[in-house]
Amino acid sequence: MTQAPAAPKAVRRRHDREIVALAVPAFGALVAEPLFVMVDSAIVGHLGTPQLAGLAVAAALLTTAVSIFVFLAYATTAAVARRVGAGDLAAAIRQGMDGIWLALLLGVAIIAVTLPTAPWLVGAFGASDTAAPYATTYLRISSLGIPAMLIVLAATGVLRGLQDTRTPLYVAIGGFAANAGLNAGLVYGASLGIAGSAWGTVIAQVAMAAAYLVVVVRGARRHGASLRPDAAGIRASAQAGAPLLVRTLSLRAVLLIATAVAARLGDTDIAAHQIVLSLWSLMAFALDAIAIAGQAIIGRYLGADDAEGARQACRRMVQWGIASGVVLGILIVASRQLFIPLFTSDSAVHDTLLPALLVVAVSQPIAGVVFVLDGVLMGAGDGTYLAGAMLVTLAVFAPVALLVPTFGGGLTALWWAMTLMMTVRMLTLWLRMRSGRWLVTGATR
Repeated sequence: MTQAPAAPKAVRRRHDREIVALAVPAFGALVAEPLFVMVDSAIVGHLGTPQLAGLAVAAALLTTAVSIFVFLAYATTAAVARRVGAGDLAAAIRQGMDGIWLALLLGVAIIAVTLPTAPWLVGAFGASDTAAPYATTYLRISSLGIPAMLIVLAATGVLRGLQDTRTPLYVAIGGFAANAGLNAGLVYGASLGIAGSAWGTVIAQVAMAAAYLVVVVRGARRHGASLRPDAAGIRASAQAGAPLLVRTLSLRAVLLIATAVAARLGDTDIAAHQIVLSLWSLMAFALDAIAIAGQAIIGRYLGADDAEGARQACRRMVQWGIASGVVLGILIVASRQLFIPLFTSDSAVHDTLLPALLVVAVSQPIAGVVFVLDGVLMGAGDGTYLAGAMLVTLAVFAPVALLVPTFGGGLTALWWAMTLMMTVRMLTLWLRMRSGRWLVTGATR
């Protein structure tokens, strides 16, 4: 007797349960990450303005360096999820170990570059003479934690691919608590100043990497997966991540261009832009959580040779993305009078900020679709298309944004250009999704 196909409502409910189970813990872990910098800033800020300025420069350099290699999480999630869908957990963990070994090699290379060039990097970033020594100290010490930070990225990808987003949440919470305690103890208790803050962060990052490695090693032993480095596997991980590196660099270029244009508009506009960008980034965390669920779920369906299941899951996640974008947009509009005073009391900044913020609110449903489809195509291992689509988006956005000061459009016009950028991304991703060419099934793409 054949089993009747699941009713559409039952299918939606199943997808909803999966999305919520993966996205909610992922959101918690994502929010915990920027709290590291916030804690460091709060503690170092009491040492003095030069120390805080030095931290700002060093943290910006470190964040940029690590964010460039976020492909370690994305590519590993997709590859591991495919193996899970195919029912080969040993190969899934083996694939994850290749990503972890790649992370370690990249981290060591970054240390080798950063330690001797730290003063030059700080100077190139525009640090003042008083802030530069503190920035150099913090950068050199914190760079020692970069291998651990990259291992955390890759190991997070392993666990997401294994459909586990709870463990990364617990590790992130533990890391945040350890970072706060170590920073306070080393900066003030041990009187190490800004160096104490850097060492506290390094120790917390190493502890997080160790916690992830314990979980992954236990899984490897349980399923008989090798832990030794495999040159071919590491090379394959690097090749899979290369297109996502291009995508990430293109996106960073968009954000840098937007900030540079805002700076040319004047102090009031750049101050308002920083606030809008911070809120835009916060909204992105919520939408990125759904994208992470998409990476894990889509990879698993395709690995199980279930193209129709992947298509249905994609359709449901797009609906989630649109609904989440609408809710976030309404929240921005409804609460604007509550949170804007938290950022500024300057009436000029307030007046400049408000219309740009409304543009962000209107564009949130578009952002919801973009983040979800980005995650879906990452889960499918469609990195080459994502790289090309982001380069096209950058080519459209750059001239439009750079013309904003010429035509006197101000910050609102700049954020309409950002909305154009998101719209182009949505169109390129939507076309790919509709084509079905991303539906490549099997344990490997």
